[in-house]
Amino acid sequence: MDCIFCRIIAGESPAEVLYENSAAIAILDNRPIHYGHTLVIPRVHCNDFLSLPSDSMSGMMEATQKICRALVDCFDLKGFNIFCNNGEVAGQSVFHFHWHVTPRYPNDDIRFELKLKHYPDGSMAEHADRIRKLIHSTV
Repeated sequence: MDCIFCRIIAGESPAEVLYENSAAIAILDNRPIHYGHTLVIPRVHCNDFLSLPSDSMSGMMEATQKICRALVDCFDLKGFNIFCNNGEVAGQSVFHFHWHVTPRYPNDDIRFELKLKHYPDGSMAEHADRIRKLIHSTV
């Protein structure tokens, strides 16, 4: 497997490491949206969020929260985004799951252009029922 994040975790590729715990490593993105844009990466290789082992989740969240607090204090932020891309259609380019944490500023020209939909009468409940059935069948 040729994974840049696995090589960084193994110390075989350079990175600006900001934080580490037993489940995660946080590094500066080398192509940032804004300075301070950080990637929080699980130590275990997994392609996407759905393959992230449950025992890594709390360490990932702990690392993400520490990074967010440090970025807010460092850059005097009023906001930030936490996001991940899962699958090529969603913009994923490195197939080792990771969170992006990026600082946000007023008038920074970053837009998530959404075309919001409305559920036709009754279909919201139908969608919810289908999703709930799947959630409860996999528990």
